Amino acid sequence: MRWLVLCVVILWSQAVWAEGQFSENWSAVCRLGTDTSAGCQDIRAREILDASEAPWRAIGRVNYAGRDQRSHCTGVLISESHVLTAAHCLYNRSRKRWIPPESIRFAAGYQRGEAVSVARVDDYILPAGQDVSASFSDQPELDWAILVLDAPIGAEVGFVKPANQEVEAGFVAGYPGLRPHVLSQTEICAMLPYTGQMLRGICPVMMGDSGAPLLVNTSGGLRVAGVLSRIAPTPEGIDALFVSVFGVQVP
Repeated sequence: MRWLVLCVVILWSQAVWAEGQFSENWSAVCRLGTDTSAGCQDIRAREILDASEAPWRAIGRVNYAGRDQRSHCTGVLISESHVLTAAHCLYNRSRKRWIPPESIRFAAGYQRGEAVSVARVDDYILPAGQDVSASFSDQPELDWAILVLDAPIGAEVGFVKPANQEVEAGFVAGYPGLRPHVLSQTEICAMLPYTGQMLRGICPVMMGDSGAPLLVNTSGGLRVAGVLSRIAPTPEGIDALFVSVFGVQVP
């Protein structure tokens, strides 16, 4: 199935975690500290993956199309019929309400207009305490959601299990706004100190990557350690904030 180019509104901050919208100027979107070109170069330098192959085809685009908004985020199958993504991807800010499940599609293994499998969303699970005020900056640990698909496509394309131990490093695979039609991965992102059920690292990520998995290679195979929530550009790189899977209520 062929999909249209979609853009996503995600949370943005210049120096602290805060809410906002991206400019349509790509240099501003990719901004890395005061060097407007470095951020875009880092995104373009990410390795492009073959989304049709395992295990990458378990990752896909979370697509939404409505009357006044078209957007995409990234998500990952964590079971045959459940997709982990960011809660803020499911909130329509202009209407101040949650996007209805029937307006959302998950395109697993999406690549250049084609997907290995596409499923409708029957429902989604939000953390207890998350409500329509959607103040994601006040309680960042609540910025996760699990999509309940109308078909167990993970039985066909595979899925990535959540990690069962703390991680010190990982990498992100997602669909950034600069390259929304190919799946690409960052290099290893070292984790920085943070409190609570959150993980933090310096990673070249941007709009479109929201909801993407923080992945780790283990002796048991690839595992999901966290879900991308927010970013803040700094002179050192893009400071990325993830909700740890230990804070996610996996079905």
